[in-house]
Amino acid sequence: MTAKRDLGDFGERVAAHRLEAAGMRVIARNVRVASGEIDIVAEDGTDLVFVEVRTRRAEAGVAAESLSPVKLRRMWYCAMQYCEREGLDPERARIDAVTVDLGAGQRATRVEHYRALDVPEERRPAW
Repeated sequence: MTAKRDLGDFGERVAAHRLEAAGMRVIARNVRVASGEIDIVAEDGTDLVFVEVRTRRAEAGVAAESLSPVKLRRMWYCAMQYCEREGLDPERARIDAVTVDLGAGQRATRVEHYRALDVPEERRPAW
């Protein structure tokens, strides 16, 4: 395993723990669909939650800054493909993110759960 993969796996374990502590039920991790990978699929009441996990070794807040509009749109496409493949109602879908910032000793110094993220529309150039 690479150091990057180890870091990602650690962040996903921290995120899954945070989600479960908040009363959510983790259904699957590292789910592959045609458009990419979904880090965590969970249920929160009637919501089907697709969670992106971002883990960074740097100053606090850096992990959250790595969520770009392009990444959020890709997450949405992946969520819709998952719903179609599994026969689930896409109206239940929600995009969340859990960010994990690591400090000295590779300890999680900050873990944030961002719920119901807005997925920006794709902007087309005004030609």
